[in-house]
Amino acid sequence: MTSKGGGTTLTRRNYRLASDTDKPKATGIVSEKFLSDYLHHLFPSTTEPAVASLRKPVGFQDLGSHLERLLCEGEPTDDGKDQTIEGRLGPQPVVLDHTSGFEGLLFVDDDLLGVIGHSNFSSIRATTCVYKGKWAYEVLISSQGLMQIGWCTLNCRFNQEEGVGDTPDSYAYDGNRVRKWNVTTTNYGKSWAAGDIVSCLIDLDEGTITFCLNGQSLGTAFTDIKMGPGIAYFPAISLSFKESVAFNFGSRPLRYPVDGYLPLQNPPTADLLKAHKLLGYVKNVLSTALDLQEERLVEKDISGWRLNGEPTVLITLAHIFNHFAPLMCKVYLVEDVLMNFLLGILEGGGSVDEHPLIQQLLDLFWLLMEEYEVSECLKQLMMSLLRAYRFSPIIPDLGFQIHYLRLTTAILRHEKSRKYLLSNVLFDVMRSVVFFYIKTPLRVKEAGLEELIPTTWWPTHFDKEGKDEREPKDESADERLRRRAYERGCQRLKKRIEVVEELQVQILKLLLNNKDKTTGEASRYIFLNKFRKFLQENASNRGHPTALCPPEYMVCFLHRLITAVRTCWDEGKRKTPGTINSEAAYVPPQLFYNGKVDYFDLQRLGGLLSHLKKTLKDDLASKANVIIDPAEIQSTSMDDLDEDEENGAAQRPFGAAAMGGALARPSWLSSPTLGRANRFLSTAAVSLMTPRRPFTQPEKVKVRTLAVEQRTEEDIEGSHGNDGLLLGRPMEEPEQPIADKSLLEIVDGIVMMYNLSVHQQLGKMVVVSDDVHEYAVALKDTEEKIARCPVRRPDILDELQKSQKVFAEKLNHLSRRLAWINATVYSKDKMFDIYWLLCVCIRTIEHADNTGSLFAFAPEFYLNVAMNAYSALKNYFSPANSMDELPGYEETLAQLAAILAKHFADPRIVGTDIKDSLMQALASYVCYPQSLRAVERIPEEQRVAMMRNLLAPYEQRPWAQTNWILVRLWRGCGFGYRYTRLPHLLKTKPEDANLPSLQKPCPSLLLQKHMAELLSMDKEMAASFLNSVLNQLNWAFSEFIGMIQEIQQAAERPERNFVDTRQLKVCATCFDLSVSLLRVLEMTVTLVPEIFIDWSRPSAELLLRRLAQLLNQVLNRVTAEKNLFDRVVNLRLPGLESVDHYPILVAVTGILVRILVDGDRQGMSRAASVLLSDPCFQLHSIQHLLGEGGESSSATAVTSTALPVVGSLGSSVTSVASAPGSSERKHFSLHSYKDYISEDEKYKVELMLAFLTEESKQAAASTAPTCEEDLCPICYAHSISAIFKPCSHKSCKACINQHLMNNKDCFFCKATITGVEDYSKPQGS
Repeated sequence: MTSKGGGTTLTRRNYRLASDTDKPKATGIVSEKFLSDYLHHLFPSTTEPAVASLRKPVGFQDLGSHLERLLCEGEPTDDGKDQTIEGRLGPQPVVLDHTSGFEGLLFVDDDLLGVIGHSNFSSIRATTCVYKGKWAYEVLISSQGLMQIGWCTLNCRFNQEEGVGDTPDSYAYDGNRVRKWNVTTTNYGKSWAAGDIVSCLIDLDEGTITFCLNGQSLGTAFTDIKMGPGIAYFPAISLSFKESVAFNFGSRPLRYPVDGYLPLQNPPTADLLKAHKLLGYVKNVLSTALDLQEERLVEKDISGWRLNGEPTVLITLAHIFNHFAPLMCKVYLVEDVLMNFLLGILEGGGSVDEHPLIQQLLDLFWLLMEEYEVSECLKQLMMSLLRAYRFSPIIPDLGFQIHYLRLTTAILRHEKSRKYLLSNVLFDVMRSVVFFYIKTPLRVKEAGLEELIPTTWWPTHFDKEGKDEREPKDESADERLRRRAYERGCQRLKKRIEVVEELQVQILKLLLNNKDKTTGEASRYIFLNKFRKFLQENASNRGHPTALCPPEYMVCFLHRLITAVRTCWDEGKRKTPGTINSEAAYVPPQLFYNGKVDYFDLQRLGGLLSHLKKTLKDDLASKANVIIDPAEIQSTSMDDLDEDEENGAAQRPFGAAAMGGALARPSWLSSPTLGRANRFLSTAAVSLMTPRRPFTQPEKVKVRTLAVEQRTEEDIEGSHGNDGLLLGRPMEEPEQPIADKSLLEIVDGIVMMYNLSVHQQLGKMVVVSDDVHEYAVALKDTEEKIARCPVRRPDILDELQKSQKVFAEKLNHLSRRLAWINATVYSKDKMFDIYWLLCVCIRTIEHADNTGSLFAFAPEFYLNVAMNAYSALKNYFSPANSMDELPGYEETLAQLAAILAKHFADPRIVGTDIKDSLMQALASYVCYPQSLRAVERIPEEQRVAMMRNLLAPYEQRPWAQTNWILVRLWRGCGFGYRYTRLPHLLKTKPEDANLPSLQKPCPSLLLQKHMAELLSMDKEMAASFLNSVLNQLNWAFSEFIGMIQEIQQAAERPERNFVDTRQLKVCATCFDLSVSLLRVLEMTVTLVPEIFIDWSRPSAELLLRRLAQLLNQVLNRVTAEKNLFDRVVNLRLPGLESVDHYPILVAVTGILVRILVDGDRQGMSRAASVLLSDPCFQLHSIQHLLGEGGESSSATAVTSTALPVVGSLGSSVTSVASAPGSSERKHFSLHSYKDYISEDEKYKVELMLAFLTEESKQAAASTAPTCEEDLCPICYAHSISAIFKPCSHKSCKACINQHLMNNKDCFFCKATITGVEDYSKPQGS
């Protein structure tokens, strides 16, 4: 307000006061004496007499000057104002030096107080230095990574490797590594976490530097620092990539002021004094009532005050706000005066509804302050609240967090303020998502968890693979008591956290209010548009981590939003009985193609949206009545071309085009000061930033479409026959209304949010549970060693007891942290949220699938979230929670199985990544008994179709995963194939016992039956499938042999060599592929032996010959004496652990036993003759399986004198010759694996060996010598038995049949072969 003098005319606003006709006489302007008494009571003066008769009368005419005189009382003189404090140099206000005081690449906020590192190790200092006295500043830690915070002189020169604390005249504290730095480094302080505040204190009288963490001193860090003429210290920081902080040099009240230390920036003392006085006057007005009948003043409770339009009160308040309003635009005063006053109102407890005074005060603000003033005041108030909430320490009852959330709720209950904040502040200026985050305490003791959970517990019973057996009957009475006490502590903690969560949900319910239309558009529609833009910023900047909302915030936001949306949904259901409830929620397919909802540049199942609009425009018109404008198709096509050109630029960091330019990017790039960060600092001559292309408008269809920010309630909800978001309902979609259309879009956004970062974060948080498990195993192992330790070795016992103490302390700490994480992230309620999300995705996919070709418009993330949500439930939420508690879980499993089975080979899905994800999900699904049974429960037609897709030829498609699926369906039925882990790996600890590959065998006889029927009936498919399997086996095993040759050569070279880790990994993968392909062949031979044995089938003989050829090659390579395979296995290289004799030899044995022992007589003799006729067949390879390879076979060691081989990661590897006792190594024999090979299986191998021995003797006796001219000119192994037409060239049947599978031209003359006839040599020739 600009009026400074007396009178009732106020120039800043026109106030309409009640006239005599409007109000009864009693509420009008009061008498002069009563008014004077009233004003003197409200505005007491220290200089005027206390006796009323001696005071000068005051009226509204001279109230302005009276108020100014009162405000000037106690104000410092002009001399005092201008006097600078000695010991400090530099401008006020103090900010970060963004012009010359930095090194590296940095983002700096608008207010020049927040900073984010954008290079290896960037440094920046402040604009003000100190050389005398005691000074302090605070740093708000926004991320807990590598940073060095402290002080430096102007002489310090930093670079990308050395920062604050790495030079002689700089001193720093590093809470990430818990050290202090001044050229050298020593341990100091405590570890910091995001949400902590570091106070940096320098005493230039004593020459010391001290640091505090959340107000607790960490002790003096440095003494005798350099001082004297020319030495002055600047606040400074060095931080690594993506780390962010905000400084408080005194622009806001210090959170933890220290006696005797001054902030670097002067507090606004005069304004502070005025603000407190004016607030006191406001309180006087609120606590004083006018009794107009008796003309007396009545004291009343401030909490019951109402803005009821009394002219006397309003004019008085208007004069106060004339001075108060401009002060409330300053952040220091808002935080120190207004926020503390409002918090005091709520201190009495009770629900926020019981404190209507805050609503009345906000009405007063909007009435008596200029719009720009109330806007700035609200903005600063919310930012102060958010900062206070985020950087409050965790205490047992979460009192600080509850305090700030209650005030936030009270403010947002005020409709006009809520809409202003939603429209302009909550998403545009600051990270309002922080309000829904509950941070995890890093330091358990300070958070009070020791008092809340006095007794700790962790699992102590483990099986062979290190998993907790969780059998209550094995617990001792003491363990049971500890576990129950721990669970009670966890429950106490959970109840306290639920209070905070409930307040957060209340805030979201206020933002989702769709009935507050008295002051314009309802809050929900403002929130919806802002929420969509928030998703757009996070989805479009996935390659730029500094621009994203942190995933830990997203997790909490997602859960609160689900709770709030489901509440609103069910409330709407009660009011509109025809709609569905939130339990059956889904997103209708219309949203994916009608252009009403913008999915940005996210991939659709069918490819690019512009491509789909062109190819499916007729389907859109016929099925959904949506017509695409031809001009729109043309423009989107050109737009795609532009995108291709700019993709290169998009790969680089985006931002300012040159130094000092404004950085166009989302508000999430702000540090904890919460303002938009828009300065990009670079010490390079030219900035590396390129401007990002602005977000494109939604594609236009011939329906009314608008940009996200421009949409109104009518565009979303529809009206008068307009379906709003659900325009273009397909025939397959039911007409039943679902819910408010705005809620459908929010649910769609929730699914997108889960896909963006929530699932990834859920996986990260599991690490605490894994750590508890590892330490528990280590502690149990140590206790067992202590029990076995001999009495004569007290030194060993002492070390073991020290280890035991360390492990126990660590477990106490981790088990309390785990309790917190289980309550905030993995609680039962959160599990139900993720399960609800899974069901939403499944129903959405099913509805979209029903639309036929329009399914291609569905975004990929729905399938991703369905797969990931199931994975999270199975891997992250259990075993703390039981899946059986989820309603309809078995049915949901079957629905998801049907989706995976149907869509992993769906031609409507074109993205390779999503196809791979579906395949991997299906592969994981068949590894677990519960989910495998779900696959078996899907309709038979879908099961058969799935198996048909799995049996498609392996060429020209990713086949390794489909082969793995078939192997899992067989595992448990094959020869010696009942193991979970390979015999030679049993003594080693698995990296992750939860991996699908480490699950116990659970074969599916039902799916095997479908496979057998398909291969038996469809002869052509069977031939092409097996041919492709044999081709891939040939390739995989050949690659494996080639690689182990290179590895062996490296081991035998005299000079030191490096074996590439990647090469070892590829080698092991080729071996694993060979084994799995052999198992699929074993499965096929067992289920459908006639494919090989029944030679009436066109390709049976050829397939049998190819199979025999490959089996002989494998046997010869693996069983030969002193061979390459033996040498490499004995090297025991890291990365080749899975390479061993057992898996591959047992797989080959399984195939041979099936065709030579378990078949009918005719089949066995055919198989034996083919096997024996192969030139590579060696009987001793079969004898080798039972350890009967001859005398020399026991010595399989290599006698070369190879030097050590050093792996690429520095692991030293020696050849077999250097390993002592390697020459004594036992020969491989199936008899050695009694736990893996049954007696029946051994007996069959002995039968097979006897049968082959007899057959080979007979074959040797009956085989006549063959003339060289009669041998096949291709293989030189078999006699000529076929002649080609029309060219009459000859070969054996096996060679020509194999050749004709891939090529129709003659092997010799390239003429097209029209037929092949049997050939037998004429008798007389």
